[in-house]
Amino acid sequence: MMTNLFSIFDPMTNIFNLSLNWTSTIMGLMLIPFPYWFMPNRHFILWNFIINKLHNEFKTLLGNKMNGSTFIFISLFSYILFNNFLGLFPYIFTSTSHLTISLTISLTLWLSFMIFGWINNTQHMFIHMIPQGTPNILMPFMVLIETISNIIRPGTLAIRLTANMIAGHLLLTLLSNSSNNMPNYLLIFLILIQILLLTLESAVAVIQSYVISILSTLYSSEVN
Repeated sequence: MMTNLFSIFDPMTNIFNLSLNWTSTIMGLMLIPFPYWFMPNRHFILWNFIINKLHNEFKTLLGNKMNGSTFIFISLFSYILFNNFLGLFPYIFTSTSHLTISLTISLTLWLSFMIFGWINNTQHMFIHMIPQGTPNILMPFMVLIETISNIIRPGTLAIRLTANMIAGHLLLTLLSNSSNNMPNYLLIFLILIQILLLTLESAVAVIQSYVISILSTLYSSEVN
């Protein structure tokens, strides 16, 4: 029995009193190795095509300043995408719907960018806080605004991912719980609506992983 609406995001899954909820965060890794053991197939060709497109796009955003750094953001995209898709299956814990995972990822990336930027490009980081052409009287306010907007970046990345994952799952759960006392002729429409919502959630899983990786790339390009 569900005691809380949000308890669907924290199911009690244990064997021998060992919590197995967070094992879903590494289940996506099981889908990766098989292209290395088998001949290239459609899945491998499609995934290779996506990775090449992402590599070219990230390389355009980063320029030639950080060679090889595109693989960091491709790995981030793949990790979030696998976890988002796994959360769409029944009885699988959605780890990206928790700030524990999303905030850890965004905060780690943001701290890495900030430490790298302030150590290696200190003058550029100071210049970036004051846009060109700012009047002298507005400079203190611009520094304050830029500092606040920079500090809240990891929080906005984490909340964006978490909120989008929670919203769709909550809507699917509310619709499924309302089907208990529903006439049979309305169940058909409910099933169709849930199929459409599940399709939308699949698109959201891809879009959110892409948005997080693109924003992380843009944030990293500002420290050079």
